[in-house]
Amino acid sequence: MTHRTFLRRALAGAAALFLSATAHAQLFRAYLDPSGNDGNPCTLAQPCRLLPAALTAVASGGEIWMLDSGNYNTGPVAVTKSVTILAVPGALGSVVALGGDAFVIATPGVKVALRNLVIVPFPGGGGANGVNMTDGAALTLENCLVANLPLAGIFVAGSAVVRITDTTIRDGMHGVILSNGARGTLTRTTISGNTNYGVLVTGQAANTTTADIASSTIDGNNQGVFALSADAAAVVKVSVRDSRAVNSGTGLFAKSDAGGAVTLSASNNIVSNNTNGITAMSAGSKVWATGNTVSDNGTGLFNSGALFESASSNSVRNNATDTSGTITAVPQM
Repeated sequence: MTHRTFLRRALAGAAALFLSATAHAQLFRAYLDPSGNDGNPCTLAQPCRLLPAALTAVASGGEIWMLDSGNYNTGPVAVTKSVTILAVPGALGSVVALGGDAFVIATPGVKVALRNLVIVPFPGGGGANGVNMTDGAALTLENCLVANLPLAGIFVAGSAVVRITDTTIRDGMHGVILSNGARGTLTRTTISGNTNYGVLVTGQAANTTTADIASSTIDGNNQGVFALSADAAAVVKVSVRDSRAVNSGTGLFAKSDAGGAVTLSASNNIVSNNTNGITAMSAGSKVWATGNTVSDNGTGLFNSGALFESASSNSVRNNATDTSGTITAVPQM
């Protein structure tokens, strides 16, 4: 029994209720299927084929369900309303970056959730970012794979709340970029093999940009987690805990290019096999490290012109150079 058949039977009553609405009413739940047609009303009985049609049919705050495995776009998908887009369990819901970004979100106040999706570039199709959000209130990714994007897997600029859970973002140029007031939480997420940044948290104006990363793996990126202020008035705050920052140029990095305030808190992490394990650079930057195992790096703890405070609970051993620059020892309280 296919996902589509199962859902049609299980939700037959709900489908009848929706079909009894007026012809012009938007749906709380719109449906997509590889055998659907965009001339259909996007109901369970008559699903549509592609995301733009479902986005037109669904009400703000509603849901779009992908009933079976397939690709559901032919170009950038502009999301202009609050919506949850998901593939049902067992289905492979694919959205490709073709002729630009896979998803474009640029509408004030919208809240967008993506669940169980695969976001990849179409080979030779001029793809750019996986998700490009330049305006909006919230972005959530759950149980997604975002891979091989020519630019960023996830790019968010502005004051959106970003939640990424149980997701893999790999093998692009950048994994996640949070900038200019975004507030991000990454939990149980793998960010791996990106040629530049794994996670870049940056402020380029007078705002506060934050990221809290927990129980995650940051592996094989040029820079693992990079907290960067590029403006004297920008504030950047990043915490990383119970995670692995490994096999990168720098595992965890705090830097102020223009004197803005950058704070990186690192606790209970494995930081290993990087060129530099944990780095603080330039006035305005501060690192607080506690309970970390920092081993087998070129340099374990590195400071150049910043404030680097290290608790006695850190284990810094077996690096080519354990510490470089001024590392201020702070007793464990």
